[in-house]
Amino acid sequence: MKVGVPTEIKKDEYRVALTPAGVRELHDAGHEVVVQAGAGVGSAIADSDYEAQGARVLPDADAVFAEAEMIVKVKEPQPEEVARLEPRHLLFTYLHLAPDAELTAGLMASGATCIAYETVEDREGRLPLLAPMSEVAGKIATQAGAFMLEKPLGGRGILLGGVPGVAGNPAPEIVATGIADKAAQLEVRFWVDERAGSADTVITGVVAALHAVLVQIDTEAKK
Repeated sequence: MKVGVPTEIKKDEYRVALTPAGVRELHDAGHEVVVQAGAGVGSAIADSDYEAQGARVLPDADAVFAEAEMIVKVKEPQPEEVARLEPRHLLFTYLHLAPDAELTAGLMASGATCIAYETVEDREGRLPLLAPMSEVAGKIATQAGAFMLEKPLGGRGILLGGVPGVAGNPAPEIVATGIADKAAQLEVRFWVDERAGSADTVITGVVAALHAVLVQIDTEAKK
């Protein structure tokens, strides 16, 4: 199969769907990979890195869509990308179609076979392609929250990790399961004493899991 990797064009999206390591796996399995020039720049991956693993670099998205049978992306296709899809294409990306009737209709009209990463399940019913996104979201939630605690940004002037000899400040977080796991682990890493070792070993007893009922959320958010 010929796999195509276009540059992501959604605003503020800098990731790329396939790394050079992924190209190597596909190439060694007998597939051909074409990558749009500059597709990996936002992730600090040069075109030459892809070429070194067997990919061909094409000048633009039109060339990638024209040659490829499978299109692999990170985010949902933008209108100009939907317009390039044909019935012969297999699109593999995050879609999140529930709130986007226009995109859903566009993909159906294209005739392409579209598979959403977030709906792929393994034999145990888990979502292996969605899990990494939850990890990223969870870790960014803590990072962004810590930043917004700074006084110049309207926060309370709290250093999330604290400093030795000064009492810490609890930082309640209201996030979804999965995202919460990674956010809590990172938050504990800010808090845990360096002598305690890995935060993963001390997270029990440091983080309290509470039911997401409105009264509990109101109470914790006021702390």
